[in-house]
Amino acid sequence: MKSHLMVFSIWIAAVSVFGQKGNGKISRDSYIEKYADLAMQEMQRMKIPASITLAQGCLESDNGNSRLARNGNNHFGIKCHDWDGHRMFHDDDKRNECFRSYKTDADSYRDHSEFLMKERYAGLFELRPDDYRGWARGLKKAGYATARNYADLLIDIIEENELYLYDQMVLTGRTTFPVEESSHASSTTTEARFRRELRTRNGVNYILTRPGDTPESLRHELKLYKNEIYRYNELEKGCQLLPGTVIYLQPKRRTAARGKEVHLVEEGDSMHSISQLYGLKLKCLYKMNLMSPGEEPLPGQEIYLRKPRKEGVLKIEPEPEEQEGPAMHFKFDG
Repeated sequence: MKSHLMVFSIWIAAVSVFGQKGNGKISRDSYIEKYADLAMQEMQRMKIPASITLAQGCLESDNGNSRLARNGNNHFGIKCHDWDGHRMFHDDDKRNECFRSYKTDADSYRDHSEFLMKERYAGLFELRPDDYRGWARGLKKAGYATARNYADLLIDIIEENELYLYDQMVLTGRTTFPVEESSHASSTTTEARFRRELRTRNGVNYILTRPGDTPESLRHELKLYKNEIYRYNELEKGCQLLPGTVIYLQPKRRTAARGKEVHLVEEGDSMHSISQLYGLKLKCLYKMNLMSPGEEPLPGQEIYLRKPRKEGVLKIEPEPEEQEGPAMHFKFDG
């Protein structure tokens, strides 16, 4: 009788195990193994710690098992906001809320990086790229999630699974990137490195244009989303790109790099060209210098790149040309 009970117990356990596999429940280890490469690629591309990206993916998607992740490839719980792509509806803080939906998992990881380029997260990029604790607390402070212990949850996931090792792999160059992604929407960095020389300025990736390049041709070549070229580089629709033009492949920063405090305007400089030269957003450049959008600097003027001016911009007016007086005729006595 005992032997029959033992066999029956083993059979029940086996049914339970195979039943779980049939349900396709993803373990945390499997999730990390599957998406670590994407997280490290995004760290290379956007300077966001891979440990943070992976921890958020684990937490927000329930290790890839959430409805948003399974049906919409949304691993980070990002809501629609100003999103014009595919969407799905899901109960969250409120019923039937709008969430972004992606074609691939890679799209979700990439959009997560873009989402963190919003102004409210700007302070995070002042932290060291291996300071995962600072990033976790900063995300909570900036309002990424409503849970009071959100930062602690991320830190626990990182430390329990040693996700900080992925940060070190990127920082020490022990990764094998760039690699081709299997999805159609491969990363900008990967494509650019295979076809063009990828450069970095102020921590932002960019390329130099070649003859015949247009914003549209670059968008298709680099697999960028619609309008990203225009938005990142503050370009007008229909603009012409001269060979050697700097084109940023990700959002520019709010300030210039450390040590780049002031730009002395030269003949031919514009606020746009200065913003491109230092890899900082045009609207931030105007704001720092107390100038109105569309206003242009004059040669010899100082443009602040990191800290706001304390007073209005000094207007340097060109000297008026000398006016010739009326011709005077003199009559001499002979």
